[in-house]
Amino acid sequence: MKYIETDIPGVWIMEPVVHSDARGYFMETYKQADFEENIGKVHFIQENESCSSEGVIRGLHYQLAPRSQAKLVRVILGAVLDVAVDIRRGSPTFGKSVSVELSAENKRQLFIPRGFAHGFRVMSRETIFVYKVDHPYAPACERGIRFDDPSIGIDWKIAADEAITVSEKDARLPLLNQAEMNFEYNK
Repeated sequence: MKYIETDIPGVWIMEPVVHSDARGYFMETYKQADFEENIGKVHFIQENESCSSEGVIRGLHYQLAPRSQAKLVRVILGAVLDVAVDIRRGSPTFGKSVSVELSAENKRQLFIPRGFAHGFRVMSRETIFVYKVDHPYAPACERGIRFDDPSIGIDWKIAADEAITVSEKDARLPLLNQAEMNFEYNK
């Protein structure tokens, strides 16, 4: 596995070594010892899967501490533009985002630490999105930020004539400057 740190320290792209032949392919998607050596200790406790159609935007979601979640995300069918936004107060990259295309073809994964909002845009007819988390879903701690917040300025790579689908819940999320957050930046 190749580990590539993004422009925001702590957010990592993971590129697997894929062994292909006439039968298909094999790859390791997660190896705890290598992960800890390159990124650090994270105890993943649950894996989730969602299926979405083209034009869907999910996010930007997070859970408040102490129920915050680190995530390791990947796509097993289709493609997404995956986005992580730094929401740690005092961070030199507060409000900045990282965007990475994840697809069944490129087999990349993205590690998103606690203190980040997360979302994705589906870029294929259908996408199956899989992610590990280090803390279970806690509805009382669930929060989010609008995907189209101009202060963040995420380029979702949406064509002018392209339709998008956002849930009613996500459409009502607050802007970054109005969102409830309790994450502090630790050097």
